[in-house]
Amino acid sequence: MAYVKNLFDKNFLEYASYVIRDRAIPDIEDGLKPVQRRILHTLFEVDDGKFNKVANVVGQCMKYHPHGDASIGGALVVLANKELFIEKQGNFGNLYTGDGASAARYIECRLKPLARDVLYNPAITQYVPSYDGRNKEPVVFRAKLPIALILGAEGIAVGMSTNILSHNVREVIQAEIACLKGEKFALYPDCFTGGLIDVSDYQDGLGKITTRAKLDTSDPKRIVVRELPFGSNSERLTESIVKAAKNGKLKVASVTDYTADKVEIEIKLQRGVYAEDVVSALYAFTECEQSISCNLLVIRDNMPQVMTVSDVIRYHAEKLVAVLKDELELERAQLIDKLHLRTLERIFIEERIYKRIEEMKTEAAVSKAVVTGFEPFRAELIRAVSEDDVAHLLKIPIRRISLYDINKNRQEVQAINKRLKEIEKLLKNLTAYAVSWLEGTLAKLDVETTARRTQIKKFSAVDVKEVVKRDIPLRYDASAGYLGTAVSAGTEWFKVTPYDRVLFIRKSGIYTVCDVPDKLFVDTGMWYCGLADKEELSKVLFTVIYRDPKTNYAYIKRCRIEQFILNRDYLIAPDGAEVLHVGTVKDFKFKLHYVKKPRVKITEEIFSAGSFDEKGLKAQGVRLASREVESVEIAKPRASSKTAIQSQ
Repeated sequence: MAYVKNLFDKNFLEYASYVIRDRAIPDIEDGLKPVQRRILHTLFEVDDGKFNKVANVVGQCMKYHPHGDASIGGALVVLANKELFIEKQGNFGNLYTGDGASAARYIECRLKPLARDVLYNPAITQYVPSYDGRNKEPVVFRAKLPIALILGAEGIAVGMSTNILSHNVREVIQAEIACLKGEKFALYPDCFTGGLIDVSDYQDGLGKITTRAKLDTSDPKRIVVRELPFGSNSERLTESIVKAAKNGKLKVASVTDYTADKVEIEIKLQRGVYAEDVVSALYAFTECEQSISCNLLVIRDNMPQVMTVSDVIRYHAEKLVAVLKDELELERAQLIDKLHLRTLERIFIEERIYKRIEEMKTEAAVSKAVVTGFEPFRAELIRAVSEDDVAHLLKIPIRRISLYDINKNRQEVQAINKRLKEIEKLLKNLTAYAVSWLEGTLAKLDVETTARRTQIKKFSAVDVKEVVKRDIPLRYDASAGYLGTAVSAGTEWFKVTPYDRVLFIRKSGIYTVCDVPDKLFVDTGMWYCGLADKEELSKVLFTVIYRDPKTNYAYIKRCRIEQFILNRDYLIAPDGAEVLHVGTVKDFKFKLHYVKKPRVKITEEIFSAGSFDEKGLKAQGVRLASREVESVEIAKPRASSKTAIQSQ
């Protein structure tokens, strides 16, 4: 058993680690999940400037991704709809309506130039064997921008999840520029579908946002949804409005979705209902307002880590400087190699070193003659002549030697030296170079297509309890003892909402607070029933008259119910006492009828409830008289000044 348990534990940990690192959570380095990285790697491989069938790209990507074509095709469509790295041709679905893309064989895609500028540099990228060992794929791309913030990401792994909201690419670049300059910056989400967001609780990517649809209420008899809330689509939004209308939450005549390349959902209102009366209900009962929680979880140094938006910007500002440094050093090395070869070619041709190999009989002798020929010019060389250099020189065709242009060579050498000086200067001012690179990238972006779409606005969340109208009758059937909104017979006590709570006091003196019931048996007699709002309930003064079963003496208690636990029974009078009356009138008169006894002439007595002080809910009542009580009558006011006494 111990062996089996250890085996399960080991396999589970391996599976959990695999899901976290290789499927669900993006890497902070390039902001991509493995399937997205493999798709882009495939597009880099097949890129020739022309559009490629998505089906072909999916097939090529299967060399790297072991989970089948469906996951690759879906991820490619989602990545293309971000409109950052992939240019689309054909029907890739509609983000406004939620319609899916056409089949992969009908749509095409290709890389945008930005993808190569930001991600692609194989010379400084680490590659590892693919899952079957036949090909090489990148561990991560050396990204120059924080792609995780621009694209956003959602993922659920074992025991953890990530929800990174997308941000505007221009604002991300501007934030990174500010970070490199040591200036303050703030970054907030931006969504393709527009809408409104309240970022007061965003907490730098670890809190939540409240998002709303943008409503056009210029016509008082109709409302038009012009922009969708973050992460929603017109189909779901329309369904939520229709459902709310069916449940009686909205007074809507019709809902029509005209959304295509722009969002337009028309809501026509019922007679006597105006737009300003419905807006709050739309936010309260439909997807027109939503709250989205954020969790910026990424893979950093091969481990999952929660970071803030500012942390990611600072991390990538440092990484950008490092990537640009590696690129400059690589370019410098390549230029030095090129300069070395141009110098070798010039000396080889000008000094006619190639003539020395004509009489040589062996390959070794030829190589030695070339190396020896460069001995007098060692001071002009950047480094010693290697075997590769000799091989390069021996491959120069006779035609090129005969047409060799010394002036062209000198111009090329001059250009190389000029660029080398520029590189040295840039390496000494890497931060300034990083800022200029970001500014150059920002200038390449189309202003219209990359402008912010979601409007940041502060608004208070709509309280459903305040918006909903109290229009559902609460009935009590005394003959059957049922209370609720689904009770058809009996008397209507008052109107409620589905979010109300009610307090009712049974004939026995037991009182309970519960949510508005559909149909609940309470008792065939009930003293009181009212809304259980703590603030309002604290203003209600209850007068309780009860009789002690041992002595038959009557007591009065005046108290308030200010605290309670839902769905729990309480006693408003002492345990075992017989409750004679419970009321909420502050001052009234009542008559006690005493048990008749010989030689006792007074058989009844009138009291005023207002003459007794208020006490705590758990306190004992005040004894009214040291005589046995038979019954009590409560005075009810009439239209005249006289009072009537009602027998209890």
